[in-house]
Amino acid sequence: MNVGADHWALEDERVRWTGAQLDEAIAACAAQLQARSIEGRLATLLDNSAAWVVLDRACVRTGLVHVPLPAFFTPEQVQHALVTAGVGTLVTEVDAEAADTFAVAGRHLRLARHAAAAVPLPAGTAKVTFTSGTTGAPKGVCLSEAAMQRVGLGLAERLQPLGITRHLCALPLPVLLENIAGVLAPFAAGATCIVRPLRELGLTGSSSFDPAAFDRAVRLHQPHSLVLLPQMLRAWAGWLHATRQRAPEALRFVAVGGAAVGPKLLALARAVGLPAYEGYGLSEAASVQTLNLPGADKPGSAGRPLPHAQLRIGAGGEVEVTGSLYLGYVGGPAMTDAWVATGDLASIDPDGFLHLQGRRKHVLITAFGRNVSPEWVETVLRDEPAVLQAVVFGEGEPQLWAVLWPVDPRADDAALDRAVAAANATLPDYARIGRWVRGAAPFDAASGFATANGRPRRDAIEQRHASSSQLSNQPT
Repeated sequence: MNVGADHWALEDERVRWTGAQLDEAIAACAAQLQARSIEGRLATLLDNSAAWVVLDRACVRTGLVHVPLPAFFTPEQVQHALVTAGVGTLVTEVDAEAADTFAVAGRHLRLARHAAAAVPLPAGTAKVTFTSGTTGAPKGVCLSEAAMQRVGLGLAERLQPLGITRHLCALPLPVLLENIAGVLAPFAAGATCIVRPLRELGLTGSSSFDPAAFDRAVRLHQPHSLVLLPQMLRAWAGWLHATRQRAPEALRFVAVGGAAVGPKLLALARAVGLPAYEGYGLSEAASVQTLNLPGADKPGSAGRPLPHAQLRIGAGGEVEVTGSLYLGYVGGPAMTDAWVATGDLASIDPDGFLHLQGRRKHVLITAFGRNVSPEWVETVLRDEPAVLQAVVFGEGEPQLWAVLWPVDPRADDAALDRAVAAANATLPDYARIGRWVRGAAPFDAASGFATANGRPRRDAIEQRHASSSQLSNQPT
């Protein structure tokens, strides 16, 4: 860490530490872990707090493999991750001191021991990050400390001209994007990492977000930077617009990732003073690879490669990356390839900006033989103010069809119909929506239409709505 000994490094609602005090807390935590003979893999299931950050850094110091688990994982997903990674100890928070607990950053943490199987991990693994795919079964990606630090340093280097000294963690810390961009990057830049319980930021579970509560928190803590998901940006920008307010003046940079953003959403955000910039990354390359920046910005693109990343377009138009690669998957062979195929289709323009087109495995081939990336059409649909969520289908069919969920559940079909017609006006004929149906429920984990981390479960959505699409709306 490059945080000066006398500069504020980390703060939550209970502690505020300089770099020197943070280092002492990490050393003390590491000593407690060693005194309890904790070895191998340590999983955490905690809310955002200074304790999470201290434990994460203490694992590095003691050689433990940290397996951070997000609170939005289901009990079945948590159990799957513990077994799959061979975790021997799980750390959770308790309200008061109890058996087998220890204190970190003013919090009582419980140590639960597990009988762990001998699961092999690639040599050098420091962290196992679990990402749930469209099936909902988490996959463990093994990362080295060196790879993660390279990404943090690359981000710090490119953001240095902005003079960012305060970052507020708005996503769960177990999410790799926040772990890297919200902890390692600020530490590398000598900035302060601000952590608060997610409920204080208006975030509940994986998909419930209160923009008014979030706005209050941002105005209270006055961060210079944030990392948001597109739906959070949409909700906050829409709320600011509806209430005729502008974003807090302290904000200098809002990175947006996790899914395609779209130029209309960026324009809406910037119109209310949110300095939003789209980026791209993947767990297998330790998170962020490309990023738009002030002075190097093309809305609709995912930005240029950061200093740690190299990208190229491989066979079939698939993005390949190198520079900060993972070591392998849990239980699998060590990674030996020099480049990783991401599964994302894209192009790189003459100025070096990456333009994503969707996932290779999701590409639809219509009855007329046209290849269409549904994510492209979905981004255009979500750019319409009335549409919050959209999933597009049409494999082997003469026309594409969509399942939509509105921003306002009370909105009538006419509003969605106008949105589809407006989107169609910007699309070529083969990519237009021929019919659409309103979703039976929001696309979230509770409805079964999305994974715990918010990715749409396309098969489940299609099975539920395919028959109704035959009688659904046709845009005017």
